[in-house]
Amino acid sequence: MLILSCSSKLRLLEGTLWRGLPDILLVSGTVITINWGKPAAQEVLVDSWPKFKVILTQMCRKVSLDDSDLYTNTYTVYYRDLGASRALLASACAVNWGQTFRILGLQDGVYEVCKDIAKAKGIKLEVLRYFTYFHPDPSSTPEIWLDPAMKLSSLDVSHADLLNETWVFGGNEKSRKYLANLICHFPSVCLLDAAWHPVSWITSYPFGAMGLFYTLPQHWQCGYMGMLNNLLIKRLHTLGYPSYGCVAVENYPMQRLQEKQGFQRQPNLWYVILHNPALGKVPMLTPRPAPGTAPA
Repeated sequence: MLILSCSSKLRLLEGTLWRGLPDILLVSGTVITINWGKPAAQEVLVDSWPKFKVILTQMCRKVSLDDSDLYTNTYTVYYRDLGASRALLASACAVNWGQTFRILGLQDGVYEVCKDIAKAKGIKLEVLRYFTYFHPDPSSTPEIWLDPAMKLSSLDVSHADLLNETWVFGGNEKSRKYLANLICHFPSVCLLDAAWHPVSWITSYPFGAMGLFYTLPQHWQCGYMGMLNNLLIKRLHTLGYPSYGCVAVENYPMQRLQEKQGFQRQPNLWYVILHNPALGKVPMLTPRPAPGTAPA
């Protein structure tokens, strides 16, 4: 196991990851973020470099300022060998199981491995499941008309309280600080009304994905989310990020929007595995819908 800190090795890893898209989306976005020097205090662990079996990225270093911060203590994992993944995730050198944290992964088996390790340690986990949508060519998406009654902008740190109120995992001080950090350091787009208040927005995470899609209920059915989705994928593409995001399995309108705009739904689910989640709103297990049950 190696901890990569050399910029040339990280660049080499980034190029290797790009050739592995879309299967390797989560860790590729994180490595790109690290290479850009974004303030996320990340590190990359690689097993069997250069022909890696497992890549594990950590958003917060081993010595965390807050071991109870679910939002900052984040791991992303990719593996070609499930056994190697099991060994790395079980290692105290790789994962601090004494922290509150979340592990993100796209590969089948990642939840079962984490559940087995947690059971042996007497730890309870929660799991959330999402669909992953990847756009192979954002430059091909057509321009979308901008409502002249709205002003296009990026989110401002003054909007953090509003995002914290509307985010399903928000509502507490740790989540507000996390959202403020996202707004300050990562790409976002929003629409402002005549009073300069946000009515619709999308931001991006330290691992490169789009998220926190939200439109105030009084502005539904106006096409704002499609407009912002289109703008952010182009911006991320220009900046060198892969254009992708996660959508809740029960969020059929957002699924239809992604597919309409040329996103491709990936075959594997996006797993968010939570260890001792310190959330204001405790997440529930989101089951995968049976084939054919999504409304047209």
